[in-house]
Amino acid sequence: MISTPDRRRIITLINEAVEAGARLIKACDVLNLSIRTIQRWRGRDGSVREDARPTAKRPAPETKLSELERMRILDTINQPEFANLPPATIVPILADRKLFIGSESTMYRVMKEAKQLTHRGKARRPTHNRPKTLTAYAPNEVWCWDITWMPGPAKGWFFYLYMIMDIYSRKIVGWEVHIAESACLGADVIEKAALRERLHGKPLVLHSDNGSPMRSNTLLTKLYELGIAPSNSRPRVSDDNAYIESLFKTLKYTPKFPSGGFKCIETCREWTNRFVQFYNFEHRHKGITYVTPAQRHEGLDVEILKGRAEVYEAARQENPNRWPNNVRQWKHKKSVTLNGQKEPNIKTIAA
Repeated sequence: MISTPDRRRIITLINEAVEAGARLIKACDVLNLSIRTIQRWRGRDGSVREDARPTAKRPAPETKLSELERMRILDTINQPEFANLPPATIVPILADRKLFIGSESTMYRVMKEAKQLTHRGKARRPTHNRPKTLTAYAPNEVWCWDITWMPGPAKGWFFYLYMIMDIYSRKIVGWEVHIAESACLGADVIEKAALRERLHGKPLVLHSDNGSPMRSNTLLTKLYELGIAPSNSRPRVSDDNAYIESLFKTLKYTPKFPSGGFKCIETCREWTNRFVQFYNFEHRHKGITYVTPAQRHEGLDVEILKGRAEVYEAARQENPNRWPNNVRQWKHKKSVTLNGQKEPNIKTIAA
């Protein structure tokens, strides 16, 4: 609905346009209004009519519940035998007793009006809150891991790739390929990665999804022994572990990935080893300003990015006419956040 002050302003603008020589239909089109709308707004005395819809008196629907019927529904659903039951269960029980006081939707509507549309029963509502936000400011502070299927030589035959990534540097710090998926094998891969990175006595968070190997007592016991804090995603949610899922997509969509499957587990291991070497030492990752994961893991990315910035600045100084705007910013990302809260999208509309 358009307020009365806005109607007056619109009609004033249209009148000014018509007086200046514009056609009424064209002036209305500019404001996305029809001539009929403007005619309806204008009173016979030249005044602007207000919108009568908010103050209109509308007759009550013939099917509207009476106050007596509404109280009967509330009294019924609040009886001790129905207090823990939803309308979907109350309605058939009443029907078996040859009673009909309202449909399910009617009961829900009455309960909502009476502010009684809450969880009914002793069982608590299932709550799946977002996992805690994890922020890494240096390598070996936050890891994530998962298990993915690698196609075998026949349909329905898979090998299992266990892979661990450091979210700060995106480096693959541990991986193995096995013929089975188990918590024992996962615990072994994590222990080897921790020993390789010399993490004894250092705080580390390991994030994963809610797969059975990730939540098993065997794995949790091993993490406790290594001093690693576990973190898990929400059930049936994939974007809580986005970094490792993105890595698996990169792995499986690389041009050299054998779409026909691996002939044997040794072939799968050899191929994965070549991919890890390429990914860690050659692949320039967009998320870390196009340095390799190994360079960032070793702390070399600061000098590399500084050198790139100097090259760009020198090119700008040499021919400033080709650089009307600012040069590309090769900024070092000081931290990486997993499951960070998104800022609200606030749109400001000018009056």
